[in-house]
Amino acid sequence: MSIADVNQDSTAHGAPGGLMACHLDGPVAVITMNHRPYNLMGLEFTEQLIDALRWVGESGARAAILRSGLRHFSAGADLDGMLDAVAGGDGTLGWPVLEMLRAFDELPIPIVAAVHGNCLGGGLEMALACDLSIAAESAKIGSVEGTVGLHPLAGGIQRLTQRAGAARAKEMALLGRRYDARTLERWNVINRVVADEQLDQAVATVARELAGGPSVAQAATKALVTIAINDGVGAADQAMAELQKPIFLSEDFRTGVASLKANGPGLASFEGR
Repeated sequence: MSIADVNQDSTAHGAPGGLMACHLDGPVAVITMNHRPYNLMGLEFTEQLIDALRWVGESGARAAILRSGLRHFSAGADLDGMLDAVAGGDGTLGWPVLEMLRAFDELPIPIVAAVHGNCLGGGLEMALACDLSIAAESAKIGSVEGTVGLHPLAGGIQRLTQRAGAARAKEMALLGRRYDARTLERWNVINRVVADEQLDQAVATVARELAGGPSVAQAATKALVTIAINDGVGAADQAMAELQKPIFLSEDFRTGVASLKANGPGLASFEGR
């Protein structure tokens, strides 16, 4: 039984001993990482996260949350597993890292990371792969791979460069320090910081707001951002017309216009189609 087989109308978990648990909270899909003790990224973990993201895409949810059920969001990678994976090889890790990043990026609904405790190394890279990230005040966050002779291996360098600029990305990756959440909010690495006891509620509120939005337009927004990042503003400009076709044909667009005329701005109730 895989995560994709879980009954999406329940709060059921994945297979016994699985590293991820998935459930639907109304229109919001929730992925809870439960790989004790620290949600360390490894081959099986990465494969199951890809499976969980696939489940989200098939669940009918209109927004998603990535969270941890443990003390920390994620303390990084399974270094022993990494040493085993590269022993006697050609220097290729062989974990499906690109597939994982693609699964985040190609998910047509927005996904919010709920960050608490330590969010280090691969943990930060998972949060960066989400569309939005909200962190608890006490969270400690950093690209610490340099302390063990590595550098960020799962897209962290380029995503920190996108969010915080080259100088901050180099600082974080080269020094390998841990930062408080407020600092990284100022640097645009994370979106928002809240009190520890408010994290779950804040993330749920944002996710439900996203789930109540125009899903067709949101999918196009995600796609356009990806094109702009990967190929530049000119390429994004060229892609706009094709990406906007489904928006103009959507029921949400008609609903939004009708609601604006009848009730004023910001009161439309979208169905995501």
